[in-house]
Amino acid sequence: MSAPVPFRPAALARPQTPEQERSPAAPAAGSRAPARPAGATPTPHPPRPAASSHAHALVSGLDQPLLGGNRVDLLQDGPDTYAAMLAAIDGARDHVNLESYIFEAEGPGEEFARRLVARARAGVRVNVLYDSFGSIGTPERYFDELRAGGVSVCEYNPLRRLGTLLSRALHLRDHRKLMVVDGRIGFIGGINISPVYALGSSPMSSLAGSAADAPDARDADGARKPGWRDTHVRVEGPIVAQLQRLFIAHWNRFSSCALRGGGYFPAVAPAGMQRVAVAACDAGRRRNPFYRALLAAINSATDRICLTTAYLVPTRRLARALVRAARRGVKVQLLLPGVSDFWAPLQAGRSHYARFLRAGIRLHELHDTLLHAKTCVIDGIWTTVGSSNLDWRSFLHNAEANLVVLDAGLGREMEETFDRDVARAREIERVAWSRRGLRQRLVEAIARRFEFFL
Repeated sequence: MSAPVPFRPAALARPQTPEQERSPAAPAAGSRAPARPAGATPTPHPPRPAASSHAHALVSGLDQPLLGGNRVDLLQDGPDTYAAMLAAIDGARDHVNLESYIFEAEGPGEEFARRLVARARAGVRVNVLYDSFGSIGTPERYFDELRAGGVSVCEYNPLRRLGTLLSRALHLRDHRKLMVVDGRIGFIGGINISPVYALGSSPMSSLAGSAADAPDARDADGARKPGWRDTHVRVEGPIVAQLQRLFIAHWNRFSSCALRGGGYFPAVAPAGMQRVAVAACDAGRRRNPFYRALLAAINSATDRICLTTAYLVPTRRLARALVRAARRGVKVQLLLPGVSDFWAPLQAGRSHYARFLRAGIRLHELHDTLLHAKTCVIDGIWTTVGSSNLDWRSFLHNAEANLVVLDAGLGREMEETFDRDVARAREIERVAWSRRGLRQRLVEAIARRFEFFL
């Protein structure tokens, strides 16, 4: 069995929660990093090894140890992710626990239903948890057919309840995307069960042949649909038990039938060499472990930050952390959507561009596909993949789950992926952005007024 990292520093100061940031306070003495003059040599960093520095910051931010002995495999886009998930379902012998914000009946939803029912009829315990708001367009008969096939189904925060519609609970959602099979294999990331992932992240301009002619490659007006760019991971090792606990805690809170019995937590042998932690939060909680861990990693960065997000609506503290990192000489790059399924977060995020560009942060927008990934790699060693966007909704309102990995090999693979995505993107230039029109500025200002809810 693997052992946790044998340190848990208490001296590192914890950042404010997003809720605390709503009340502006005077900065502490010495807290404002001075702007570095153009062309000046960055201040040298202490010669502390990056891995050790990030491990200390991560353990402090999460207030839990890292677990060794894990294997993490990257899965890019929907088709490859679905293939890996379905293969794991087919191999299930005891149980399948599947949680998804969006669970749609068409496309991959049909195949998932068929495979899940087949395992249930073979005696495997199959439990599906979906968010009521995220899956609002899915016909109830889809879930009824799963139940009829022996699958246990739980609806998170049902919108049909009058108490939900008349309370703050209407604003709280289960945004997690995770699956655990037999307590030994886990999946976590940003990919929902939805036909929008059918094309992967193929550029719209390159759709041709059978892909362009596929029924779900065009919308109702005959226009080509963009592919969706997203990232997931498959994990094995001791960390899977933590994903299992997340699922069971959610299930037992919202289902009338609690999950009990053996098999959910089998003894798990080491599967690799990677050190991993889970950063998760429940909906509506003020303390967000992922938020603390991300801030700690950014503040510990010494060389580079490569951050990808579908929705950039940062808190003040997060924006300051990125700006300060850039001003102390860290190369900060953000990969952001140029097209989106929701206009408001896109425009609210753009309202922050001018400040980031002044600090020397490089911004890239992806226009030939719809960016939905939520990943970050810092100093080539600190990597996260999960469901959390960089917005108030993820930090404060949603139930989210991210995997954080300290591993140079995975970091290198993530940076290579980031570079490929950036090569397809358009860089935002500071001078050109300063010349954007009044209409664009007005749209940004309107969207930013509502950023707390985005």
